[in-house]
Formats: sequence, structure tokens, C-alpha cells
Amino acid sequence: MATWQPPAGETSLARSPGVFATGTATAVSGMRWFRDPARNDIQNDLAGWPEGPVFTILSKSQRRARATGAFGVRAAALAVLAAVELVAAAGSVGSSPRGTGRSHDHENEVDDFPVMWGESGTLARTLPWQLDPSRCPENYRTHLVVTDCRILVIGFPDDDTTRDEVLWQIDRDHVTNVERRTFSKVGAEAVITFTDGSWCRLAPPEASDYWEVVRHLAYDSRLVPSEALTPGQKEAVTAFSVERHAHHAVVTRRPSGNFTVEVTTDLVPNPRRGVDPGLRIMGPYGESVKFKPGDL
Repeated sequence: MATWQPPAGETSLARSPGVFATGTATAVSGMRWFRDPARNDIQNDLAGWPEGPVFTILSKSQRRARATGAFGVRAAALAVLAAVELVAAAGSVGSSPRGTGRSHDHENEVDDFPVMWGESGTLARTLPWQLDPSRCPENYRTHLVVTDCRILVIGFPDDDTTRDEVLWQIDRDHVTNVERRTFSKVGAEAVITFTDGSWCRLAPPEASDYWEVVRHLAYDSRLVPSEALTPGQKEAVTAFSVERHAHHAVVTRRPSGNFTVEVTTDLVPNPRRGVDPGLRIMGPYGESVKFKPGDL
């Protein structure tokens, strides 16, 4: 077995760790659900899925009790944080932790937290159970892979990507929308909607401001072949590749009109971070340009 690579004629754009997301709001904190459009729990109807935990959304009284119990903890934490910030102001430590953003979907982020949504027979229901942190073995990891043709879920045990197995895959044409979400413990999540109206909510397993696969899904990644580059662009790509000791480079034209140059510096994925690319944005003549919406 070996680390997964696309066949000839297909280009890999990104590979990043990914799992089903986890609730942040008090009523759903640490929980997730698998729903049909009537909000029925469908996890027991998913073919081949092992048994998992049954979560219950906290009632208002339970939320108040949790909030009251957490008040003392928060007060102590704030006192410690204040002390840390005083030290930080003196230059001894880094900045304080980042917040979770604001909910823009109260029904599905605060009152409930579905991570799979779909009627029987829809694409979301075909996603593999290994994406669920409550079911996946501790020593097993899942990565999301995006190519110019497909989206795949790759699984492997023991941090050993040479034992990659394809758990799930669909053509990119089956995705109609990808929306970033920031109301999240990790700072970055995505709701992916399929052509049949079903959807899922995925997240990196650890805090991240930059989730590579989402960028290539959220925006049209139009590959630019080497022969289509201007002389200045070719020179810029070569220089960047040499600077980063890269194995290969991929150039895409972004919706803004800028060009993204990504050079892979490690073809063997880091099991916890995925393949780590170098990234540069350039203009039509290879010049450096400022980032615009849609570039990242």
C-alpha cells in the first residue's frame, strides 16, 4: 500500500484532516446529530454504521444549571487570563485564545446541531462513519482530498498514510455550495451542500484559521497549465519552487483574477495536518499582488 495519489490526468489540489463538526453553543456543546428534513435522528438508519452515543439537546433549565455551574469556573479562568494578559503585555507570552465567532444559523447551531442532513438515498447519507469522532477509533484518522475532478475521504490507521484507503468519493459536480462557518470551537468549519439538497457540516479536528480543502471547494479552482502562463509567471513559479525546495507546483486562477501558486514541499502528508503547501498570490505578469476575496 502507499499514500494515495491521483491517477494520471487528475491533479490533487488539497489534502487536509477533516471530521464531522461538534456543537459549540451551551444546549449542544460537545454533541452532534444526523437528521432528516423532519429533524428525526437517522443515525440508526445509516447502513453499516456502528452504534454511537445518543445525544440529547439540553433543556432551558439544564442550560441554566450548566451556566450557573460554569460561572465559578469562568470567574477563576478570567482571573487567570487577566494575570496572563498582564504578563503578555510585558512581552513574556503570546496572545490570549481566539473566540468562536457569532452564529448566523441559530436553528442549526444553537437550538440543534446537525452535521448530516438528508432524505433517504441522498448523498450526505453515504458519508463514512469514520468521520464521526464518537465512532472513529482513537488511532484512526480521516483526511479530505480535493482534486480537479473529485472529493474523497481517505482513512488510515496509526498515523501511517502509506496505509491509505479510500472510504468515500464523489465527483465535484455533485457539490452545489460550500459555506464557511466561524461559530466553531476550531475557528473553521464548512457546510457542504450536494445537488440533491442534502448537506453535511465538517471541520478540521484541531484549531485552524486556514483549511486548505475548503478554499478549493468554496471557490472555483481553475487549473492553469504551464504552457498558458506568461513568461513572468513562469519565472515567478520557478523561483518560488526553488525557494521552497518544492516537488511540484500547481497554478490556479482565482475568481478575483489573481493566480494562486501552490508548491508542495512534502508529498507524504503529515497525518495531523495533511500535505503542507507553500502559497503565493501573483498577477498576470508574475508580480506579487495583494489578497482579494476569493483568493483564500
